[in-house]
Amino acid sequence: MLDLKFIRENRDRISAAIKNKHEQFSLDQLLQLDEKRRALISQADQLKQDRNKSSALIPQLKKEGNDPKRELARLKELSDRIFYLDAELRDLENEIDYLLLRIPNVPHSSVPVGEDDSANVVIKEWGKIPEFDFQPRPHWETGEMLGILDSARAAKVSGSNFILLVGMGAKLERALISFMLDLHTNKHGYKEVWPPHLVSRQTMTGTGQLPKLEEDMYLCQKDDLFLIPTAEVSVTNMYREEVLKPEDLPIFYCAYTPCYRREAGTYGKDTRGMIRVHQFDKVELVKFVKPETSYDELEKLVADAEEVLQLLELPYRVRLLCTGDLSFAAAKCYDLEVWAPGVGKYLEVSSCSNFEDFQARRINIRFRPQPGAKLELVHTLNGSGLALPRTVIGILENYQTGKGTVRVPKVLQPYLDGLE
Repeated sequence: MLDLKFIRENRDRISAAIKNKHEQFSLDQLLQLDEKRRALISQADQLKQDRNKSSALIPQLKKEGNDPKRELARLKELSDRIFYLDAELRDLENEIDYLLLRIPNVPHSSVPVGEDDSANVVIKEWGKIPEFDFQPRPHWETGEMLGILDSARAAKVSGSNFILLVGMGAKLERALISFMLDLHTNKHGYKEVWPPHLVSRQTMTGTGQLPKLEEDMYLCQKDDLFLIPTAEVSVTNMYREEVLKPEDLPIFYCAYTPCYRREAGTYGKDTRGMIRVHQFDKVELVKFVKPETSYDELEKLVADAEEVLQLLELPYRVRLLCTGDLSFAAAKCYDLEVWAPGVGKYLEVSSCSNFEDFQARRINIRFRPQPGAKLELVHTLNGSGLALPRTVIGILENYQTGKGTVRVPKVLQPYLDGLE
């Protein structure tokens, strides 16, 4: 969420952000309500001053032997007017808060302006694209040939766009999760957490999934709880309404969770295999940092996610997202995309974003830079380190052999009893 004073003072910049992120929102309505709110506050403050004077005058009149009846009537009239003004002000502030939740974050100045993902900028490519002396198979063919991916039974159990991994497929998934968690906790300095998968509406609103993305979320209506679309939601809200100690920053967490997304509006896209599914595993990285370090921390976050792909020896690229492809809450984002030769394209396996103070303002996470200083909002960041389905796709398609088998990346062999 953006600060109302910031919006008021940067109207053109906010309007450009709304336009460039393809959001539908009129600032005029918000600013008119804000002007009315400030006028009501001024009016209420003046009435409260008058009420205080009237309250002080009544005992003085009694002391002097004068009848306070007239002043008592005036005091009641003032109190009634204040009561109704305060009620009107509360309604107005609720309306303003409703609108504030619908304004996207402002892209960082380094983010390119563009309509869609075609305007994203490739800033790095790593690894050698493999060459085969046979036609590389898509992962669903390899998975079914090896008996490690059973799409038919997944559909029987849950419907389309769900995954059922069997035998070595399940072990590969578990090995990847353990490998990623070990790397991020032992080398990159993240503390592992095991967060809830069901969260409240307030929690989902805090990180920006609601209200915009509610139709993409799985909702348990009886309890008004949402299945998390990413561990970012649970982990970032851990410090909601807290004041952090400056010496504790930065704070780094990593978490493995399943993720649940309805992906409304995407039906018909990538329906085969594991490219686009409703439930998937992911190792998430979350950072709470001081504002002055957040963009350095974003680059480090990207490097942490990249190392997973480098150790797996999977060719990938890094793209800086343009405004039209940037998420509602992010100020800047890099996507990591692994090369999948079987399907002949790059697939996103990680998005690493800096939200600046956008999420922290929604959930009120602050710190005091030094004793006696004014409280400041922290900056929050997160990234996938990595998402599992497309990482598995990368392995199945890049490590396939002409015999229909799949070699195991060296870094995963210790997690699979030395299997090569």
